[in-house]
Amino acid sequence: MSEFVRPQVVAHRGASSKVAEHTLAAYEAAIADGAQALECDVRLTSDGHLVCVHDSKINRTSDGRGRVSNKRLTELMDRDFMSWWTPQRSEELGLSASELPEYDHEERTVLTLDRLLELIDGTDVELAVETKHPMRYGGYLEQSVVETLDRYGMLPRPRTASQVRVMSFAPVAMRRMSELAPEVPTVFLLDQPVKRRFRTGYVPGGARIVGPSIALLREQPKLVEQWQADGVAIHVWVVDDYDDVRFACRTGVAALITNRPARVGQWLDEFGESGL
Repeated sequence: MSEFVRPQVVAHRGASSKVAEHTLAAYEAAIADGAQALECDVRLTSDGHLVCVHDSKINRTSDGRGRVSNKRLTELMDRDFMSWWTPQRSEELGLSASELPEYDHEERTVLTLDRLLELIDGTDVELAVETKHPMRYGGYLEQSVVETLDRYGMLPRPRTASQVRVMSFAPVAMRRMSELAPEVPTVFLLDQPVKRRFRTGYVPGGARIVGPSIALLREQPKLVEQWQADGVAIHVWVVDDYDDVRFACRTGVAALITNRPARVGQWLDEFGESGL
């Protein structure tokens, strides 16, 4: 039986199995569900605001259409980012739309990174910010993230713990962050079989954390051993099922990124009591 070391529970786009992703309501629910960290994707609007939206377009997750990079923040604030989700969720739960919780405009509309930082300010809840690439504004995305963190006093001092970390699938984003804010931890995300040069434990841009998908974690377990031997932590995504959570814990990952923070937290409690 493997020794159980409890990983951090990270809410993927908030508690997105129960509330529409990337909304303020989803992150409030995640904190209420006991998530130790929140994960968000960020993009820049045409007038330079960082908003939490996964796709390059808002078609899937709102009642509007078009690219985030072509819209001003005020245009996005007019959109309902729960409209797509409510009918789907009510059908899954066997409830009418009127039986679902009611949310106000702020909880339903586009979420800015500023508002999310306000939510965690003064708490011990951490934030994992994924910068989305390729994108129209290139390197300005990481620069804007760093400027925003600085404005909220969340750039860590040397040799101090950071409440925020930055993630990306783009090696160039890792390099930019290491230059702009070397004290902010970075996470290099992976979802494809790892290239030969990464099999030695090398991680781009000086990142000391890797974020493989659960599928990749299962596919290349030897690589995991190499990373861990080199002192590289592993944050795996997206882990929603019992078997995947158990497997990841046995592998010794440092964080589980999940749509279901409450349920995953319950499973981790069980593992802590009975072992893996």
